[in-house]
Amino acid sequence: MEKERTEQEVTSYKLACVIARVLDEKLAKDITILNISNVSSFADYFVICSAEASTQVKAMTEAVKLKIKEYFGRQPNRIENDTRNRWNLLDYSDVVVHILHKEERETYAIEKFWNHAFSISTDEWMKESEEYSEYK
Repeated sequence: MEKERTEQEVTSYKLACVIARVLDEKLAKDITILNISNVSSFADYFVICSAEASTQVKAMTEAVKLKIKEYFGRQPNRIENDTRNRWNLLDYSDVVVHILHKEERETYAIEKFWNHAFSISTDEWMKESEEYSEYK
């Protein structure tokens, strides 16, 4: 199967689901997809996850950048890397990815701030992204 796609062919929902799968396969913890399209004008989805160590935060950030470029030909519009790799952000315009060290995740509790956003279930994003699994 040819996975290379143009940016126009992938919806923000699909992109968020595939990003969540990439993070899951890199052993991210507590992956959450929030549909913020009804409560925000700057993005459609947040993908939020935790990592046990700063080196994992960095590795997950690089994995998402690499796989999304490979699958969809997309690069993030903006990247914010904490110099200590405690909270990295990838901004794909319609999808914003937050990769946090578990302590920062607990401290900043992004989901609580966006509690009026709709959460996508793990089963739903796993099903939507199954064709992109590295472990078929």
